[in-house]
Amino acid sequence: MNETIQSLSDSADAVLFRDMSNAVRALAMDAVEKARSGHPGMPMGMADVATVLFSRFINIDPADPAWPDRDRFILSAGHGSMLQYALHHLVGYADMGIEELQSFRQLGSRAAGHPEYGHALGVETTTGPLGQGLATAVGLALAERMLNARYGDALVDHFTYVIAGDGCLQEGLSHEAIDLAGHLALGKLIVLWDRNGISIDGGTNLSTSMDQRRRFEAAGWNVAHVDGHDRSQVGAAIALARTQPDRPWLIACDTTIGYGAPTRAGTAKAHGEPLGAGEIAGARAALGWRHDPFVIPDTIREAWREVGRRGAAANARWRARLAGSPRGDAFSEQLRGGAEAAAGAALDALIARFVDEKPRLATRKASETALAAINAACPVIVGGSADLTHSNLTLTEGMAPIGPRNYAGRYIHYGIREHAMAAAMNGLALHGGFIPYGGTFLVFSDYARGAIRLSALMGLRVIYVLTHDSIGLGEDGPTHQPVETLASLRALPNLLVMRPADAVETAECWQIALAHLRTPSVLALTRQAVPALRTRSATENRSARGAYVLLEPPGGRHVTLLATGSEVEIALGAAELLAAEGLRAAVVSMPCWALFEAQPETYRSGVLGSAPRVGVEAALRFGWDRWIGEKGAFVGMNGFGASAPAGDLYRHFGITPQAVAATARALA
Repeated sequence: MNETIQSLSDSADAVLFRDMSNAVRALAMDAVEKARSGHPGMPMGMADVATVLFSRFINIDPADPAWPDRDRFILSAGHGSMLQYALHHLVGYADMGIEELQSFRQLGSRAAGHPEYGHALGVETTTGPLGQGLATAVGLALAERMLNARYGDALVDHFTYVIAGDGCLQEGLSHEAIDLAGHLALGKLIVLWDRNGISIDGGTNLSTSMDQRRRFEAAGWNVAHVDGHDRSQVGAAIALARTQPDRPWLIACDTTIGYGAPTRAGTAKAHGEPLGAGEIAGARAALGWRHDPFVIPDTIREAWREVGRRGAAANARWRARLAGSPRGDAFSEQLRGGAEAAAGAALDALIARFVDEKPRLATRKASETALAAINAACPVIVGGSADLTHSNLTLTEGMAPIGPRNYAGRYIHYGIREHAMAAAMNGLALHGGFIPYGGTFLVFSDYARGAIRLSALMGLRVIYVLTHDSIGLGEDGPTHQPVETLASLRALPNLLVMRPADAVETAECWQIALAHLRTPSVLALTRQAVPALRTRSATENRSARGAYVLLEPPGGRHVTLLATGSEVEIALGAAELLAAEGLRAAVVSMPCWALFEAQPETYRSGVLGSAPRVGVEAALRFGWDRWIGEKGAFVGMNGFGASAPAGDLYRHFGITPQAVAATARALA
């Protein structure tokens, strides 16, 4: 009798699970069909895996999406966004009503084409560029371990779950990310791989023969392999991963893309286009789903809502622990990430010292000195470098390194993985509790471009310390000399590209970077030493205006010289030469074009003046005409650099005070 009752219970559970999974499938194919755009195949194929994860394991509270100790869910295969939106609707996120799914991919809908951080509740990071979610998740998982090392299991003990597709694992970024995660033994990171074997062009065997499971094992991961449509296998694998968090886990889930579609399941035709009315009707029949589009029966909806309520209970228990913890206030303060006041005061004192001492320093060295002050004052700051620590000068006294199962430090050796470094820093910033900075050479920011773009798109306070910023790096030659890189970075919206001219400006730029809570920053810094140019005390951060008049000649201007970084010194030298000839030249330092463009027109006009203008920068001209005007001139690079000592290069390419003076003389 008892065995019969158990069998009936198992049967009822199986039916409920099937219906919960099919609710996800139906919402996905209905929303894509109504939008006439989207990707139904992945949500239909991974619905069973996602239903197991959400119904049995994941700890989230839709009523409190920012609960600090929630599990993080990352849909790295962001094209399958309707999987996430369907789940959010079903578990009860307040902003994901059925009308949002019905307006999927339409202007103003919370259900955007790909998941966007800040656009919908519960979306932990923007995904869509394949591999970015997986790499960002490494940073999220690392932040969890670092906070756990500081505050213990009672306050920090959660998992980071990732759904990644075949495409995510083909991206080169995935190699950097899984290598870093395996090395650091991030055991609270669990990746569910949608192993459907289909790409846009057809089967993945068209372009890859990689044994992904062995690749992950070689990188130090635990690996399991399951039938992604068998809830028992999926559940057992996730349970095992949760109980053995010694290393990160890959769970390879064999799935059928477009599961249930009668003619398109298992084919590339299920990937990125609506199924069509006939195919959807066939899928409904095959799945046993007899409900109208966007209709979820009450019993199924209630089962999903119970998943959300389970998380609320876990949240309440956590908040009780927080209230009773002697470190609760410190934890809450760290999550707020407030570093501006303490760092600002420390940097104000440093700026006063720089003004007094007038040091001749490479701006990378001035940055190191600024970081020493910042890191001593602000424990929420965490640093790192892509294997260029002693060139970028990003490590300061007292910063212990992060290592495998040793997460109490504040410095991360990212290895030669610029892209993974940038993506992991995005994850650290998204998690909360840390403000990350990381270093590499300016030219190698191209390797990290995809993640830097997402820093800007998501509005994250991530700081990129990019040294060796021009031909001034010298003998390493044109492969390392970033003549075009400043222009390409300046083209990104919501990214502060700052190129300071001396030690004072460098400290001011660090103040700016920390003060902008929703904007990432680039500090482009010299290898070569530059003189002190700001030698008088100022009551304001002059660099915060983006550009300012460093030298104003008496009696009005004949010409205005605009320069950034190490070329401000050259502009001042040219102004001195011109003054000897009776020509009055103003010199404007322009550490940050974006901040200058944000100033009122009256301020910009006053700085630029009405006299002819000459731009000076050891980079390409692209973008400078915005500031020098139609009749302006430019002294800089016209192509790639060369290998030689820095001084020889500046003379060879005609970026000298004499060349600037000659150019200005022709305009004045």
